[in-house]
Amino acid sequence: MDDTLPRVDPDRLVHEPGRLAILVVLNAVEEADFLFLMDQTGLTKGNLSSHTAKLEDAGYITIEKTFVGKIPRTVYRLAEPGVEALREYHDHMANVLRALD
Repeated sequence: MDDTLPRVDPDRLVHEPGRLAILVVLNAVEEADFLFLMDQTGLTKGNLSSHTAKLEDAGYITIEKTFVGKIPRTVYRLAEPGVEALREYHDHMANVLRALD
């Protein structure tokens, strides 16, 4: 076996397309509310809620729930562990793709 080949097993929490989309969007903005994040990722309300809960449990994002008057507002931010996980995922996948050349 060739030891120069990169490991192909990425962080599964980040690798899932919905969660990767959430992390990428949050990496590009300071914060995002629920509707913006749903629009940018194309996820349904249920999928977005499920994926953001997993990312919050891992410490990759923070979720802040408040009210504007009587209207609930949920704001998401990328936490430092999420920045690092996204960076590691990028580097890992770049190495895997470079091995194709």
